Amino acid sequence: MKIMPPWLPWHLELVYISGVIEIILGLLLLPVATRSLAAWGIIILLIAVFPANIQMAINYWNKNNPYLWIALIRLPLQFLLIWWAWQYTK
Repeated sequence: MKIMPPWLPWHLELVYISGVIEIILGLLLLPVATRSLAAWGIIILLIAVFPANIQMAINYWNKNNPYLWIALIRLPLQFLLIWWAWQYTK
């Protein structure tokens, strides 16, 4: 909840919704028949939650959090995860 961008409404609800979607998409990766669809869904989800990763980095920067480096690593890691999911869209 702390990494939710302040401009987004319904923080708690969005956390639960994204968590449920993440579980569903993970399960849809298992059958070959739904793997491509699930991979596209994961790509969309990773893009949708990217603002939270940016907000986390901003929060850590503003509070001089010693774990800022982790928040900064998460940003390019998101692109790696998107690329990985894209490998399953074929």
